[in-house]
Amino acid sequence: MLKKFKLLFNFMHGSKGTYVMAVISVLLMTVFASIAPLVIKITIDSIIGKEPLNLPHWLNKLIQQQGGLPFLRNNLWLILVSLVTITVFQGTFMYLKGKLSAAAAQNSSKRVREKLFNHLEHLPFDYHVKAQTGDIVQRCTSDIETVQNFISGQFVEALQIIMQVIVVLIIMFSMSPQYTLISIILIPIVFVITVRFFINMMKIFLQTDEAEGHMSAALQENLTGVRVVKAFGAQKFEMDKFDEKNQNFRQLNLKIVRLMANFWAGTDLICMSQHALVIAVGTYWATQGHITIGTIIAFSSYAGMLVWPLRGLGQMMGFMGQCFVSLGRINEILDAKPEDYKQGRNDHPIEGEIVFDDVHFEYEKDKPVLDGVSFKVEKGQTVAILGSTGSGKSSLVHLLLRLYDYQKGHVLIDGVELSELSREWIRKHVGIVLQEPFLFSKTITENIKIGDFRVQDHDVHAAAQTASVHDAILEFEKGYDTIVGERGVTLSGGQRQRIAIARTVARDVPILIFDDSLSAVDTETDAQIRQALRERRKETTTIIISHRITTLAEADKILVLDKGRIVESGSHEELIQHNGLYRKIWDIQSSLGDDLDDAV
Repeated sequence: MLKKFKLLFNFMHGSKGTYVMAVISVLLMTVFASIAPLVIKITIDSIIGKEPLNLPHWLNKLIQQQGGLPFLRNNLWLILVSLVTITVFQGTFMYLKGKLSAAAAQNSSKRVREKLFNHLEHLPFDYHVKAQTGDIVQRCTSDIETVQNFISGQFVEALQIIMQVIVVLIIMFSMSPQYTLISIILIPIVFVITVRFFINMMKIFLQTDEAEGHMSAALQENLTGVRVVKAFGAQKFEMDKFDEKNQNFRQLNLKIVRLMANFWAGTDLICMSQHALVIAVGTYWATQGHITIGTIIAFSSYAGMLVWPLRGLGQMMGFMGQCFVSLGRINEILDAKPEDYKQGRNDHPIEGEIVFDDVHFEYEKDKPVLDGVSFKVEKGQTVAILGSTGSGKSSLVHLLLRLYDYQKGHVLIDGVELSELSREWIRKHVGIVLQEPFLFSKTITENIKIGDFRVQDHDVHAAAQTASVHDAILEFEKGYDTIVGERGVTLSGGQRQRIAIARTVARDVPILIFDDSLSAVDTETDAQIRQALRERRKETTTIIISHRITTLAEADKILVLDKGRIVESGSHEELIQHNGLYRKIWDIQSSLGDDLDDAV
């Protein structure tokens, strides 16, 4: 529990001064709220009645100077003015409490959202591979909003209740200890029920929050893949899947509703019984002359100020349980260790020589993905990699970008161990075009510049020409200012890939990697792009991963991967002379090409 409160105070960090002002407002509001019943008691017992006036010395002296009790009896409007003034002060501090706590909560939420986003940006690639996007989005939005609502409302209200209970109990005990004990005799029962309610709510809120996360993930996944859903007519399947998660979320929410209903009903009965007991006992004692009528009225008000807020504290504890669950989910992200983005050398000049020496890598223990891979790429060479799915092609690229680190062997970049270079430095000098390019919902120019916003517009156009997409862009009504839509949905697959190629080419880096990124363009455009790349910068080291032999054939060196090992290496002419995997794929693709020519 202490850890949860520590998380809560960490959330509030940066706005503690505002929270302190809110707490002071709560205290003053509570004091003024507690004075009103005393004024009514004194009015009934001493001004209207005949009880001795028992006031602080300075106040008693002031009244005597004005004429004493006869003066007050003849000017009862002063009592009304006093009550109105007290109420105005109470309302003013209530307003300040709400305003200050809301402002502080908004500032805290903004700071935590920024901290979360910054932390997510620096988490390792492996974290994002395993995490559900919808669930992360919920933690950054809904969970933060839950905490924000608690600290802007329920947290301050809870402080108010605690202060109010302390102030009211002091006043009540000063008036009549026996009557005070009668007035709080059922409160321990309310407290026990409240604690049980809090514990049960914590459990259900955790399950509900996780269920909402699963539902959000299903929704996000469906909206992202809506074209696939429609193309395969899978709407019913997706609706059934979402309905299952929605139904589970609904059932858990119903549990919360039932739990709260039972709590409210039970505590309502106890609180009303406590109130009735205060009035009944007070009436009996008043007839016996033990207490005054003013005391009954005051205790009736104070009992309400004790019992009903304590009963409301149960609901607040329920919200606190929900808040703690959300804090825990937020902290799970913040506890994830970020990658050391800047640690390492940032001064080594990178020209493009790459050496893999007996490199071993695995995602899971005893399941090797790369098993003793060794090869060398000279500066300015073009190396092509061929292999079946799962052979380790993309993993090899991941190692070059330090998205993962190898477990054994050596990877040298211009003679320096890759692990000695900072991730920031290596990623500045290695450009990659992925098989499934991601475009942001921005203009084409902004998407091409996203790797380096210092790139000038003429360089953007030159990169687009290299990627054979310049003419296609000019055909759009707004040209380079065209908004491509979320994930580039308004473009064809080939256009998206070519814009992604232009984005990488615009950075003008010494090492370029094409991870099966020419698969969506025809062979003629493929050849044009490769020719333009050779002419653009002859000293660029290029690694091409592809299943298309015509794309690989012109490379200086071709590596054939199978089950994490290099089984063949050489030029196209050398490899087709051997009866290996490359020759078999070449024969298959050549025969398919001949069949297509015959059909034409």
